[in-house]
Amino acid sequence: MRIVAGAWRGRALTAPAGATTRPTADRVRQALFDMLLHAPWGGRAAIEGVVVLDLFAGTGAFGLEALSRGAARATFVEQDRAAILALRHNVAACRAEDRCRIVAGDVLALAPGEPAGLVFLDPPYGQDLVPRAVTHLARTGRIAAGALVVAETGRDEAPSLAEATAELLAERAHGAARLWIWRIAAPAPA
Repeated sequence: MRIVAGAWRGRALTAPAGATTRPTADRVRQALFDMLLHAPWGGRAAIEGVVVLDLFAGTGAFGLEALSRGAARATFVEQDRAAILALRHNVAACRAEDRCRIVAGDVLALAPGEPAGLVFLDPPYGQDLVPRAVTHLARTGRIAAGALVVAETGRDEAPSLAEATAELLAERAHGAARLWIWRIAAPAPA
């Protein structure tokens, strides 16, 4: 597994052994970032200079890819100890400690903080965590109006976000995974 493009293109990323962490394939990340850059609703402004949240971060591949392509800074949230060790190693290998914050804990208990303009969610499949996480982020001010939310789910999952607060922009299947992209219209009421 490697960073696909940008300043750290080709940089190898470490993943923990075992099946607990499910790293997203390089080709799926490439397809996702191609969409973010080239879709009519995307463009360079969707990534460059934005604050990123990488939730259920695992190896941190999504957030590190965004940083490699010009994102300002990233917060990674992960609770698995082996994944956190791999994530710390990957951040250090990219020499990105000054642009990264790693939070060891539950996404659904994340404290209020800076709103992000680009949010990645790669939760365990089959637990309906995407809508619950987005609701929590909105309540805690962690998601900016106009933010792009990218989720990876199992191919047969269909998470839904409230139409009043999120517009589905794209959805694509890639092997056993499905990528979803929404634009947040406004934070959900507290």
